[in-house]
Amino acid sequence: MEFLDVSHNNLLVAMSCLVALVAGFTGLSLTRDLGAKPDFEKKALIALAAISLGGGIWAMHFVAMLGLQMPILFYYDAAITLISALVAILIVGAALIILHFTVRTRLTVSLAGAIVGVGILVMHYIGMAGLELCRAVYAPLGVIVSSLVAVLLCILALGIAYGQRTNRNIFLGTLCFAVAVTSVHFLAMAGTKFVAVSDGTEFGPLMSNETLALGVIFFSFVMFGACLWVGVTYLPRPMENVAPPRKKDVPEAEARLLQVPCERDGGKVFVSAKDVVFVRADAHYTQVYTHHERLFCVWSVTEATKRLVPLGFLQTHRSYLVNPGHVVRFERTKDSGKCVFGGSETPPAPVSRSKLKAIQDALASQVGAIRAT
Repeated sequence: MEFLDVSHNNLLVAMSCLVALVAGFTGLSLTRDLGAKPDFEKKALIALAAISLGGGIWAMHFVAMLGLQMPILFYYDAAITLISALVAILIVGAALIILHFTVRTRLTVSLAGAIVGVGILVMHYIGMAGLELCRAVYAPLGVIVSSLVAVLLCILALGIAYGQRTNRNIFLGTLCFAVAVTSVHFLAMAGTKFVAVSDGTEFGPLMSNETLALGVIFFSFVMFGACLWVGVTYLPRPMENVAPPRKKDVPEAEARLLQVPCERDGGKVFVSAKDVVFVRADAHYTQVYTHHERLFCVWSVTEATKRLVPLGFLQTHRSYLVNPGHVVRFERTKDSGKCVFGGSETPPAPVSRSKLKAIQDALASQVGAIRAT
């Protein structure tokens, strides 16, 4: 058996690594703060993240394959190439469903990482099966090493990115993901030889390198655009509706003067803003809680936010506005928290995961010594 001489285009190798980085950053950023989003938006973002991560695995592989240079003309089976992309997206999607629709523990994060690693491997070897007029011959050691690297680095990537959903962790997780994808490809290729074959078993229509390049360039263009959008949307911005206002900007008298229109027993009553403990969204309206009662308010949560946040109220959740002057304790768990108020009849207000640290800092600066448990 005579093996073919193989070389690689260094520029395309570098571009494939960049594609893996962009895909990892886009996919991991899209899944931030999903706990506070409606189910439909949550599912849509998970689907987009699966396309970004799974499609990025596929794009990285075939950008690198475009740089593969052999002394013979070879083609790709278009159907098998498409199947490899779909398999990668579906497997990554399964991992994201485990992460976002089950209780997140170390075991589930590790399981999801292992699934993503398997997805990289499956995509690679299905993609290689699409070669026509040449055949890949694999070295067992290369398969074993690339498999271990894929699984371990993907577990590490998701463990970091989902440990704390901070920008720093997402960047580190992105690096681990990109290293996992590129390592699998190049470690596997290092142990792979190629032999020429006179004919192949065509599953679908043949596709030349030029046609493949057009498809990969188009997908990479879309992914880079998505990365730009994600960067603008999800990178850190000044905190809104959370930072405590300065006293000189919000006079005490202003909080006393604002009256919140409510209804009690069919009649209209007005509650001073300073007596409001928290406000909760209720469809297109809100419920206003004091220490003594719960009242219906015609304001939407958007209107309440516009009127109450300038007076010092904190938006602890997309559906809750809290008056920090009534908070007696802030309780924090790993992924959530709640504000506890004086009086046994007043229920606590939840704090979403994305606002935990900001709310704790805001309460500490306004209320004083806040005990976090």
